[in-house]
Amino acid sequence: MERKYAILGESLKHTMSPPIHKRLFELKNREFTYEIIELPPEELAPHAEYLKSLAGFNITIPHKIGIISHCDKLAESAKRYNSVNCVDNKDGVHTGYNTDCDGFLATINAMGADLGGKVLLIGCGGVGRMMAIEAALAGAELYVAVLESDIPLAEQAVKEITAMKPDARVSIVKNTEIDTSVSYDLLMNACPVGMYPKINGCPVSDEVINASKAVFDVIYNPRETVLIKKARAQGKKAAGGMAMLVWQAVKAHEIWDGDIYSDDEVQSIITEMELQVEKDFPTA
Repeated sequence: MERKYAILGESLKHTMSPPIHKRLFELKNREFTYEIIELPPEELAPHAEYLKSLAGFNITIPHKIGIISHCDKLAESAKRYNSVNCVDNKDGVHTGYNTDCDGFLATINAMGADLGGKVLLIGCGGVGRMMAIEAALAGAELYVAVLESDIPLAEQAVKEITAMKPDARVSIVKNTEIDTSVSYDLLMNACPVGMYPKINGCPVSDEVINASKAVFDVIYNPRETVLIKKARAQGKKAAGGMAMLVWQAVKAHEIWDGDIYSDDEVQSIITEMELQVEKDFPTA
């Protein structure tokens, strides 16, 4: 029987999910289909039955919370973030997962960076909140650098972290007051500075990059942000957002079909998709 998968979102014109999942299926010789389903929030409930007929599906903005009421159960990751980006249908039981955190952890692991050391995070909204929580749970000494206007957002994240891990070490700093006398094991960017089309921006100063041993930027368009270029020019370990996007898709395939991929297979897809982004969004 043919298995059908999909991505659910509202505006998916530029989504990289179909080509990523298609390649992952091809690597395991699976002839499954993967479609795009675009729905506004009010259309989610009327389409729930169709979604439940699929073998599994991914979810992106704005449905990551709305889909929860259509799941029969939630994995630990989905409960932790009250957000679902992957649903698995096993014999009619629909389980919601959050594979963003798996994708993030796999990316940091593949880089060989130390998430349990001194970690500097730029930005704390959305994906940044997840990165902050995962770093704190990994035992990091975490510094969250935000705009003055985002301090309440960061304080909320710190509250959540402390509830999960009372002995977490987290401090909030203004992004203009980052201490560059500290040596950071990992610098992570979760803010949109440097994203297409404003590709000349960099979220931190050269001094901050100098003070960091490894750099992860959640942005995947452009392929190499100014931040990543600068880090690589200094010979530092660095990874862009496409790695996380591909790794979280790999996790979905593990959940759906029990398929396991080697680091080399995953890296080949990351490179292929980065080149695709470069082609689709020429910057020169």
